[in-house]
Amino acid sequence: MPVHDWTRVDDGIFHDFHAGWIPEIRTALNGGLLPEGYYALAEQHVGRKIADVLTLHIQPRHIEPSHQFQPTAGTALADAPPRVRFEGSLAARQRSLAIRHVSGHRLVALLEIVSPGNKARELNIEVFADKIAEALDAGVNVVVIDLLPPGSFDRQGIHGYIRQRLFDPAEIYNLPADEPLTLASYVGGETIETFVEPIGVGGVLAEMPLFLSAERYINLPLESTYAAAYHGMPAFWRNVIEGKPLPSE
Repeated sequence: MPVHDWTRVDDGIFHDFHAGWIPEIRTALNGGLLPEGYYALAEQHVGRKIADVLTLHIQPRHIEPSHQFQPTAGTALADAPPRVRFEGSLAARQRSLAIRHVSGHRLVALLEIVSPGNKARELNIEVFADKIAEALDAGVNVVVIDLLPPGSFDRQGIHGYIRQRLFDPAEIYNLPADEPLTLASYVGGETIETFVEPIGVGGVLAEMPLFLSAERYINLPLESTYAAAYHGMPAFWRNVIEGKPLPSE
């Protein structure tokens, strides 16, 4: 299913789709895509600082931590690099999908879908970018899905904003004009690895790597889960998004 033009509907309609897409991805991951010992949960955290992410990072009460785990399942980065067009390294510095491991139930990765509210004001996008960067600093891997065109505060998309504002202000990320939407995967830690795939309206979502460690990842089934969430939307709003004639009121 091709990516739709979400500027045709208001923020509330995209929020409904966003709320439906997260569970579809969670179901796919928990249905066998994640290696044994890993699980995905929809977790809500808000706020300007990293405290919310660190709260997720702390093991739940009454759980005894076990030995440090190192994933052996998933695809080895050295054997099969993710199929994205842009890759690089950067010096370290609402509702999410959290990937945890049963050894201490530590947070391994976050998946964030950018909403219109994240781009509505400069403060909002700053808060969002801060959360991503500080999660990476805490060693949490992150996937960011941005299906909204650049706005006044992220003229090169959300990845360009994160890169320029928080990592290297002097370096300009050139978002392709004909592919203004962005899929980005980050490996957290002292050196942050980036895997970026631009996409345009009408394009098909690529399988983005979700890193379980710096060396191993699984591919996220974005296209199939997107399609499942989209088919769950009201037919009226699907017709609006697709530019089809609407019934007379």
